Amino acid sequence: MTKPTIKTAALPDAGRRRTLLTGAAALGVMAAPAFVRAQSAPKIRIGFWPVAAALPFFAAVEKGYFKDAGLEVEVQKFAGAQQVMEGMLAGRCDGSANGVGSANLAIGEIAQPGMFKIFCTNPSNAKNVLEEFLVAKDSPYKTVADLKGKKIASGPGIQNVTLAKTMLERAGATGATVVELPIGQHVAAIVAGQVDGVYTLEPTGTVGRLNGTTRVLEAGVVAHYILGDPLAPWHGGAASLTTDFIKKYPEASKKYIEAYKRGIQLVRENPEQARQYLKGYTAIEGALTKEVPLAAYMTYDEYQPSDLDYFQKFYDLFTEKGIFSQKVDVAKLIYKA
Repeated sequence: MTKPTIKTAALPDAGRRRTLLTGAAALGVMAAPAFVRAQSAPKIRIGFWPVAAALPFFAAVEKGYFKDAGLEVEVQKFAGAQQVMEGMLAGRCDGSANGVGSANLAIGEIAQPGMFKIFCTNPSNAKNVLEEFLVAKDSPYKTVADLKGKKIASGPGIQNVTLAKTMLERAGATGATVVELPIGQHVAAIVAGQVDGVYTLEPTGTVGRLNGTTRVLEAGVVAHYILGDPLAPWHGGAASLTTDFIKKYPEASKKYIEAYKRGIQLVRENPEQARQYLKGYTAIEGALTKEVPLAAYMTYDEYQPSDLDYFQKFYDLFTEKGIFSQKVDVAKLIYKA
């Protein structure tokens, strides 16, 4: 493919954001690594967070699947998953790539009912690793419970912070302090002794392991401590389109989802080929791309009742913690062709 043009995401109005989301982090938007051009098609502005779970989207961009479908996709890279949702609320994003926090999206749903539809999630667990606790390679910690009273960093946004605090409590690590930190700084923060550990998402664990500075204390921790089974599917990230876009451009929406599915198919059937597309979108470069564990993917037409039950259990935690002001029904958020 020709080298794509780089686009920068627009900044949402800070005042409106504060009104909608109490305590929302300030928006951080970075230059996007790719921009796909096509003729005679509505522009589809998709926000992503630079984690490995968004790989099908990266692959679909770089392999030209969207262009093949006659679509123009503007790729917007954000500093946190919460900011992707805020961009959707502000009308500056038409959807999210996988890896954007499902709970973050649900907060947008509460603020603006009917805002979006989820067409793919990236369920992870101890086998299909995305989330994990990391500590320094030579630290004495053997279990998450050993982080009792320690300073732990999590990724930015309410989903990451809530999960980190809850998992530490349930693991017996009482008295631990959780601080927000961009995931790209997690390994460096451990090395510098600024924190004792981090709750993070891949590729962070792979970066620290390969440079010899950190190790995984436990992986698949949300499935273990939140869902009650290390092999349960945690639907923590989701690819979505706004309802406004779907209603305005139903055919383009269908084409976009089908092209996105081609990216999923590539990851499933030829992960080694797909891995190269982590470069430029995440902190993983070159030969390191071969080492990253990959999440699984599930599209709207593949969900079983048990998947929706586990998804709902995840959402219900945020209702119980008072993060959601009301119960959010997962089933109503799933895209229907």
